[in-house]
Amino acid sequence: MSAASNPQPFTDVSVEPFVRGFLHRPANPNGDGVVLTHGAGSNCQAPLLVALAETFAPAGYIVLRYDLPYRQDRPYGPPGPGEAKRDRAGLKNAIAAMKALATGRVFVGGHSYGGRQASMLCAERPENASEEAAGLLLLSYPLHPPRKPEQLRTQHFFNLRTPALFVHGTSDPFGSITEIERALKLIPAKTRLLTVEAAGHDLGFKGKGRREELSANVLKEFQLFFTN
Repeated sequence: MSAASNPQPFTDVSVEPFVRGFLHRPANPNGDGVVLTHGAGSNCQAPLLVALAETFAPAGYIVLRYDLPYRQDRPYGPPGPGEAKRDRAGLKNAIAAMKALATGRVFVGGHSYGGRQASMLCAERPENASEEAAGLLLLSYPLHPPRKPEQLRTQHFFNLRTPALFVHGTSDPFGSITEIERALKLIPAKTRLLTVEAAGHDLGFKGKGRREELSANVLKEFQLFFTN
């Protein structure tokens, strides 16, 4: 079994919030690193994150699957309304930990809530966006709550100057493809949208179900989009 398919637990308790997750080290590193985090009801063991890490690591990326602070505090349940700021602080620490491991660029992203917090972190200091991450991988960005299209979560898009690859299912109740395409026009940075036919918010990774081709397609689009 390769190191890429045999991730090692990773912790850094020298910072607050702590960094906790699983690290996938590539056999032939390309120098770049990726921090991936989870949705509101999940954790870093989410099958989608595992599949992506097991695809990106053999391609040369060192990958950290990261538990956000609220999930470190309790094993179940969504984040509370006042926890987002601390979750972003934890994500910032995870990026710093990855920068100590990777010799090249560091990317950050995640599924739904995790991806949203990553994008908000990068937008908080638009004039120094590159200090946080070289790019974003946003899986099923939660554009609005289901059946509430008027409650858009795009306020920070105007300040997002980090290149972002969005991956979105055509049946996602958190935002239609048309809505996502419209929202991307608000972002001053370079963006790309990868659509996943007939997939919902879980991108086909519900329960034991998984789309075998998805992670390979994401890697291909990622490499094309973030080519130097």
